[in-house]
Amino acid sequence: MATTITITGAGGQIGYALLFRIAAGDLLGPDEKVRLRLLEIPQGLRAAEGAALELHDGAFDLLEHVEVTDDAAIGFHGANLALLVGARPRGPGMERADLLAANAGIFGPQGRAIAEHAAADVRVTVIGNPANTNALIAAASAEGLPAERFTALTRLDENRARAQVAAALDAPVSSIRRVPIWGNHSATQYPDVSHATVDGRPVLDALAERVGDVRVWLEQTFIPRVAKRGAEIIEVRGSSSVASAANAAIEHARDWVRGTDDWTSAGVVSHGEYGVPEGLMSSFPVRSVDGEWQIVEGLELDEWARARVDASVAELVEEREAVRALGVL
Repeated sequence: MATTITITGAGGQIGYALLFRIAAGDLLGPDEKVRLRLLEIPQGLRAAEGAALELHDGAFDLLEHVEVTDDAAIGFHGANLALLVGARPRGPGMERADLLAANAGIFGPQGRAIAEHAAADVRVTVIGNPANTNALIAAASAEGLPAERFTALTRLDENRARAQVAAALDAPVSSIRRVPIWGNHSATQYPDVSHATVDGRPVLDALAERVGDVRVWLEQTFIPRVAKRGAEIIEVRGSSSVASAANAAIEHARDWVRGTDDWTSAGVVSHGEYGVPEGLMSSFPVRSVDGEWQIVEGLELDEWARARVDASVAELVEEREAVRALGVL
């Protein structure tokens, strides 16, 4: 039986980058057939329809069916996986409260539609920013579905962090393990190298040989570079991250379904782990086991790291309270 995958904002650039890789088997593997539902707002339907034509022309062996719609009931019908890409971007002069209100009007109805129409085993990945709080809104609106079925994408931040460490050490990125992201997918996020390894060796030891004062490098180079990488790409490329975001979304969803052999990062619902208030959608180091994300527990955070995690979590609390003030939660 084919897996039904719904992609919102499918006519946009990230959606376009996702579609052909999913149809080629990059998400579920070379033996899993897929059915794609491309959900768009009316203004984006023509672009999504054009992408659907290209999917047909690609003659993908694994693609059983593709459907384009602006009706959420149809778009999420029977969905096993949902990648929520479409979101309201922050416009000139828009305050954070305005951004949250605009996205509540998108992710609240989508959460309700998922609860009413998706498959019982649906797994939802929110990519559209502000991803953590958008995931919180969708989960809160999906009556009857566990909040654990909703996640926010922080894998892109982790990939950026691993790549920066690899560059600093002149090592293959494949050799860098355990660089989780804590907190919010925002400039306050904390990319954590305290437990990271390079070919099994502690990254902190290897960095000390390369960069000298590791704390200075972390504070002045590494953390700001990871946090501001999206802005850097916009400045250089003239538009936001597309292929790297799509790649991270595929890795996140694939690991969720197929499991992991080590830590990765995901924005998942907190049950009070590491002092993060219960109910927040915060990024943690996680493993995927039997189709469920499990937070890696028992890690030590020193005072410096604790302060950074707390600052990012405080931002998530502020966003949640702003959404509550709108009567959404």
